[in-house]
Amino acid sequence: MSDCLWEPSPQRVESTNMYRFLKRINEAYGTDLNSYNHLYQWSIDNIPEFWKEMWDFAEIVHSQPYTEVVDDPYKMPGTRWFAGARLNFAENLLRFRDDRNALVFSSEGQRLRRLTYAQLYAEIARTAAALSELGVSPGDRVAGFMPNMPETIIAMLAAASLGATWSSCSPDFGAKGVLDRFGQIAPKVLFAADGYFFKGKTIDCRPRIRKSPPISRIWKKL
Repeated sequence: MSDCLWEPSPQRVESTNMYRFLKRINEAYGTDLNSYNHLYQWSIDNIPEFWKEMWDFAEIVHSQPYTEVVDDPYKMPGTRWFAGARLNFAENLLRFRDDRNALVFSSEGQRLRRLTYAQLYAEIARTAAALSELGVSPGDRVAGFMPNMPETIIAMLAAASLGATWSSCSPDFGAKGVLDRFGQIAPKVLFAADGYFFKGKTIDCRPRIRKSPPISRIWKKL
């Protein structure tokens, strides 16, 4: 198709983060980039500079700054990025604490749920405190036997905020599939949903959890 079906107005273009970033590059490096394609090409030709500017533009929250953006951008795989930097991605995702919507969740046959950034942060803080009381610390594994729902995101970010590794699988997995996955990482804590909705039915997960002693032992740690 050769005809352009839609083109944003100049005002809409200039309100985007992409435009703000492009303008930042022009001001910092004396370039005259005026389109996405120009910025894309500049990013390829100036890899360290591009990612330095992106780090600053995104205001990455970190506890220790990097000493070098990239050691060798052409060594793939094996390139080392942002050497020396220390950060927690949960801290970056939870930087906002206001009343804007953070999560909007729709489930089959259930009411729409919304969580603001402030509510999400409060729930994650409570969950992280509970995990800490259970002895979860950096390097531990935390697992979830849960569907896609806000509580899964809350549990994941709570674990990540403590430096733990998160792994999960859908509750429609059979017991063998769950054990094959979680048996490799030996989680200290398992979050499990009691059920989920599918095609108008309520599926109860508890019998499968109880019938599998290895899963049940992890689950009872909660």
